[in-house]
Amino acid sequence: MRDRLPQEFVVLTIFPDMFPGPLGHGVLGKAFERGLLGLDVRDLRQYADPPHYQVDDAPFGGGAGMVMKPEPWFRAVEALRAERPDEPMRVILLDPGGRRFEQRIAHELREAGRLVLLCGRYEGIDDRVREHLADEELSIGDYVLTGGELAAMIVIEAVGRLVPGVVGEPESLVRESFETRALDHPHYTRPAEYRGCRVPDVLLSGHHARIERWRREQALARTRARRPELIEDENSTAVAARRSRTQSDE
Repeated sequence: MRDRLPQEFVVLTIFPDMFPGPLGHGVLGKAFERGLLGLDVRDLRQYADPPHYQVDDAPFGGGAGMVMKPEPWFRAVEALRAERPDEPMRVILLDPGGRRFEQRIAHELREAGRLVLLCGRYEGIDDRVREHLADEELSIGDYVLTGGELAAMIVIEAVGRLVPGVVGEPESLVRESFETRALDHPHYTRPAEYRGCRVPDVLLSGHHARIERWRREQALARTRARRPELIEDENSTAVAARRSRTQSDE
């Protein structure tokens, strides 16, 4: 039995040549090379019926476009489960109707075992896949793509970089945007002055306590100006938690 990878992603798609694509570069590309991450891309057509290996058909009730048939998806996922029946596996359908993918979900998926990402095309996938095969649906935003492959890459990137050893400086993961329900603070590097624009003096002071305070203040100000709902959501969560504790003490 092969050793279990720290994190493995399985992609089911009719366009396997799209992978690894951007995932083959940078820190993720190195992580795949080092065996910290695994990427198993499978052509959905190999689970369709010969001789034509058709994966789509006309929709019941009429209408434009084609709908992806349920059989190849069920066969593919069942084959994956049979290969390693004792290993935890989570099946994710990339779909605009799913819950919005965000950083806290990336952390959640990091602990979920092997992730199987279903990449639909055409008008969509037969809804029996959503109802009876997928463990959950994820959306990367309120817009429509021609397929789920790019969405799958985003999920792989966000989850994969959380695996220990993938990012060289673990501290940088803690200080990033959305990890603390706030955007990141501004960053600067050399030169200290460029085209008349100077780096804030506090960053050149060497006073670490002042620098940390400035960064916190800047992060909060930037969040209030650009994404105030993050602070509002955090406050709502804190209020709900306090109410819950109060009720449990009564």
